[in-house]
Amino acid sequence: MEEINLVSEALKFMVLGMIVVFIFLAVLVQLMKLQAKLIGKYFPEKKPMVKPTVQATDEKAQTAAIIAAITEFNKNKS
Repeated sequence: MEEINLVSEALKFMVLGMIVVFIFLAVLVQLMKLQAKLIGKYFPEKKPMVKPTVQATDEKAQTAAIIAAITEFNKNKS
């Protein structure tokens, strides 16, 4: 009979330990959510400034620039 008592005590401690860990993790998650809200409120992320990009719509000018760059590269290479 004493062995059954030890098994039941072990099961009680196991369940108690699992409940404590579950509660600790639930509190930890809530604290992390609260921390994220506080940081977001008092230290907002700065949005990066987007510089307008110049797009070459003229294909001939773009092709000429590529050829000139390759030619200059080949001159400097040798």
